Amino acid sequence: MSSAMPLTPMAAKSSLEEMLEALKQRDQKPKDVPPALPVRPTLRGRLPSLRRSLPLNFQTETNTAECLLKNPKKWVQNKDGQAWKEDKEAVFKSSIFGSKRFAKADQPEESPYDKMSKLDSYEEKSEDVDGSESPVDPLLLGALSEEKLRLDHTNNYVLKKKLQVWCRLPDDEWGLGEIQSISGNNANILLPEGRALTVLVENLLPSNPQVLDGVDDLIQLSYLNEPSVLHSLKCRYVHDIVYTKAGPVLVAINPFKEVPLYGDDYIAAYREKTTDNPHVYAIADSAFNGMMRDGVNQSIIISGESGAGKTETAKIAMQYLAALGGGSGIEYELLQTNPILEAFGNAKTLRNDNSSRFGKLIDIHFSTSARICGAKIQTFLLEKSRVVQRAKGERSYHVFYQLCAGAPASLREKLNLKAANNYEYLKQSDCLIIDNVDDALRFHKLTDALDIVRVSKEDQESVFAMLAAVLWLGNIEYLVIDNENHVEVISSEAVTNVAKLMGCKVPDLMLTLSTHKIQAGNDVVIQKLTLPQAISTRDALAKSIYSSLFDCLVEQINRSLEVGKLRTGRFISILDIYGFESYDKNSFEQFCINYANERLQQHFNRHLFKLEQEEYIQDGIDWTKVEFVDNNECLNLFEKKPLGLLSLLDEELTFPKATDLTLANKLKQHLIGNHCFKGEREGAFRICHCAGEVLYETNGFLEKNGDPLHSDSIQLLLSCNCQLPQLCAARLLNQSQNPVSPFWRLGSVESQKHSVATKFKGQLFNLMQRLEGTTPHFIRCIKPNSKQLPGIYENDLVLQQLRCCGVLEVVRISRSGYPSRMTHQQFAERYGFLLLEDVQFQDPLSVSVAILQQFNILPEMYQVGYTKLFFRTGQIAALEDIRNHTMQAILWIQRRYRGLQSRHNFQELKKGATALQSCIRGWLARKKSFNLKSLAMSKLNNERINMEPNRNFQEMQASVPAEVEMQILKSEAELRQKLVENAALHQQLQQYKARLSEYEAKMKSMEELWQKQITSLQMSLAAAKKSVAANDRVNQPGRLDALPIHHSYDSESTMSTEAQTQEGTPKRQHQTSDTGLARDSVDKRNAVGRLAKEFEQQKQAFEDDARNLVEVKQSGSSTNPFEDLRKLKSHFAAWKKEYKVQLRETNIALRKFGNFEKKKPHRRWWGCSRKQNK
Repeated sequence: MSSAMPLTPMAAKSSLEEMLEALKQRDQKPKDVPPALPVRPTLRGRLPSLRRSLPLNFQTETNTAECLLKNPKKWVQNKDGQAWKEDKEAVFKSSIFGSKRFAKADQPEESPYDKMSKLDSYEEKSEDVDGSESPVDPLLLGALSEEKLRLDHTNNYVLKKKLQVWCRLPDDEWGLGEIQSISGNNANILLPEGRALTVLVENLLPSNPQVLDGVDDLIQLSYLNEPSVLHSLKCRYVHDIVYTKAGPVLVAINPFKEVPLYGDDYIAAYREKTTDNPHVYAIADSAFNGMMRDGVNQSIIISGESGAGKTETAKIAMQYLAALGGGSGIEYELLQTNPILEAFGNAKTLRNDNSSRFGKLIDIHFSTSARICGAKIQTFLLEKSRVVQRAKGERSYHVFYQLCAGAPASLREKLNLKAANNYEYLKQSDCLIIDNVDDALRFHKLTDALDIVRVSKEDQESVFAMLAAVLWLGNIEYLVIDNENHVEVISSEAVTNVAKLMGCKVPDLMLTLSTHKIQAGNDVVIQKLTLPQAISTRDALAKSIYSSLFDCLVEQINRSLEVGKLRTGRFISILDIYGFESYDKNSFEQFCINYANERLQQHFNRHLFKLEQEEYIQDGIDWTKVEFVDNNECLNLFEKKPLGLLSLLDEELTFPKATDLTLANKLKQHLIGNHCFKGEREGAFRICHCAGEVLYETNGFLEKNGDPLHSDSIQLLLSCNCQLPQLCAARLLNQSQNPVSPFWRLGSVESQKHSVATKFKGQLFNLMQRLEGTTPHFIRCIKPNSKQLPGIYENDLVLQQLRCCGVLEVVRISRSGYPSRMTHQQFAERYGFLLLEDVQFQDPLSVSVAILQQFNILPEMYQVGYTKLFFRTGQIAALEDIRNHTMQAILWIQRRYRGLQSRHNFQELKKGATALQSCIRGWLARKKSFNLKSLAMSKLNNERINMEPNRNFQEMQASVPAEVEMQILKSEAELRQKLVENAALHQQLQQYKARLSEYEAKMKSMEELWQKQITSLQMSLAAAKKSVAANDRVNQPGRLDALPIHHSYDSESTMSTEAQTQEGTPKRQHQTSDTGLARDSVDKRNAVGRLAKEFEQQKQAFEDDARNLVEVKQSGSSTNPFEDLRKLKSHFAAWKKEYKVQLRETNIALRKFGNFEKKKPHRRWWGCSRKQNK
């Protein structure tokens, strides 16, 4: 739309109606027609014809001087003396507030995006530029001039208004001060503590207004520079607000303590959208909603240096997603993978007590009902060298120390485990413990987590056995046997334990660790190893076992978390990967890590610029799509074939005599022309990464890249009886195309495909392709101090990390267009009161346009979108300055008015107070007068009373003794009554004591009587038992001499007279059969037994009752024990009588039975005599 469009028809319509009509017209037009924009004021809503336009295929860089020094041949001087690049590259020199360079970006020769369909936003490309010189584009010159004018305007504005600025202090720290005066190129700065400082104008940086201190999003800063960003982050950090947005990136500063920002309440707040503060929960919620709403897979990319809190941030994101998609139960298993991966993949370093020494990508799959239905974990580049070697003050992987400290006695005995200080692999770094960390407790948590992810106890013991084998491998020692430094393994406890734990033979193990077999034609030659070769072979075996064990464990976890039939293809990936690393000594691990960060940085730039441009286009502002690629030159240095770093590194592996020094020389020879590469002395080289220069030492590059493991070691693992060594060998065979080669460096070119760097490159390309198909969300973790203590904020360290992870560049890229933006409603509410006319009933868009017109905001400094206003750098700060001045004026007027009103109110109060005081004083005077009159009357009455003192005294003397005497008599009567009552009570007490003594005597006599009677009954019962026993002896065969014994059971019994005749012979009984006699005998014995049992029971019952009576008597209970004693006595007499009757009857029956038995033998004897006579 042109700015010259007639405005007459639109005069009667509001801006909101115009915008709606424009949207309607846009929808009716063909799709290839650009969208119609809302009608804007003439020359206000559109950029001028010579506005700054970003060229296609250009990128921004920040250090122009460095680029000039790198390649001065590509720069020439124009007639004005300004530097211009030959191939249309432009340089913006923006005095003190920053600089930008738009450089043509070359696509790398090999890219993970080649196999993917190109995005529309990256398809627009300009025509190729040939190598010949061409004149500078006039449009570009106009853009340069405009940019310089804009920056000069900002600079002059800050200096003219004498605003606060940042200046570099003598101690190299940034200080905030206020400009007092400017003299030439010098400025006098007043610091907050009152100290004055003179600095050069070109060394000043503008500061933001206080309203922008500690903003949620760094893009909101009007002036973007390093001290402003550091100050904003610090303002939030000191208040325990550790999350800040930097455009689409979340910056997370490690607090090194627990902060109240997590838990169910916060999860509910972000889930219900009741808060929008920057947080990991907000990033995870945005990813979850985007996946469910749009059906597009999401990714959360977490990076940062060691100790910045990447692992904890990843766990926080997983916890939020588990809370959103929980319910299936698998989310608990997913969370329990963290202690397992930390134990086997994390270690203590000099910078972090729990540093992840591997990268991981966790895919969390969701069902159609938004529930977690499975997960998959992929790992990258485990630092195997840490198993056998590390720096002083560092530890190996946590699991070794946890096993030595927390293994139960049975497992310790089975594995022959010892303390950690007994193993060479662990004690070499002089660091065995971590402060405030209990390794034994962590081991128990590890075993619990393994149980939860369904790793059986048998498999756990196998894993621990392999870990113990790795530890014992480090204790294997060698003995030099000749002058050529050849060695043999010393037979020791370590060798025996390794062979036992791995399930191999001791001679095979010793031979594998001291010799190599070489195939020479049809013959096999055994070559003895030197001491360095033998140690390298031993360490390579230990590293391979641990690496394969780690991979097998991850596979087992993935099987436990495997997605079943609920797979929908929807997932959220969480990438927890190492950040940019730069140490005093950087080796092969840092080389691969920083290469991965270069790839991630390019992925980050692509998506960052894409999202920024989409917002511009969706809001309908003028914008030219820009393809931004900033680190292709560094990526080409790594990936270019055949002269890239990775290609040359793999090529050097094919030479048997290659060393780390020959590798360094080859790199210098072939890469000296690359601007990102610098050769150094003693086998070192530098690489200019996007985050800074890093010095690498080639020592160990070839060995770590080749990852040597001789075929003899693989054959040893295959020959083991245990399952895990065999699985390790199978994995090693699958990873190599030529696994049986006897050489650890193969001569064929195909072996290059299997170097560590090449495999890592392949993993990285697959990762990039996977992430490219997702919507990314970036989290950059920052470590605030090197001491790992809370409350400490080191500006230099934070700034270094911001540069390394590209946060400052992110904000610069986001601010390259219109970094400050507000919705029409927000803008109208904040600045609407500045308008001179009444806008109460106008729509927000009309109010916003009126504000822009009133304050003469230049058209090129803003654009009006459908829903937002977009401003260039500094415009919000200028409006904020006007707003602050207006607010100060309003406050001054209010202050003056309040003062006038207060003085008027004071005068009114003073008049009222004076009238009130007059009334009170009159009342007090009247009251005082009344009191004086009362006092005079009282004195007069007193005088009258004093005239009759004697009469009053006599009356008092007569009345007082009478009253006292009556009280005394009454007291004496009460005393006598009390004494009588006490005497009666004492007499009653004596009676009770006498009755108690009498009761005790009666109870004692009754006890003696009962004891005698019980003794008599016991004697009678004993006599009955003896009688029964005698009858039994008579009935036994062959006992003819047995005679019954007659006893008198009781003195009162008369059973003896009834059982015998006068002659003493037994009465005759009717003859019965032998069977009947036996039955009668059994019945009689049973009758006696029942009597004895009844006697014992009754005896016990009476003893218990008597004991209870005694206890009741002693306890002083209110019940009458003598009545109970009488009842018990009558009951005992009745039972005794009845029991005597039973005894008498039983005795008669026994006597009859005894007489019959005495007669029966005689009959048999006579019978026998008759037979003999016959």
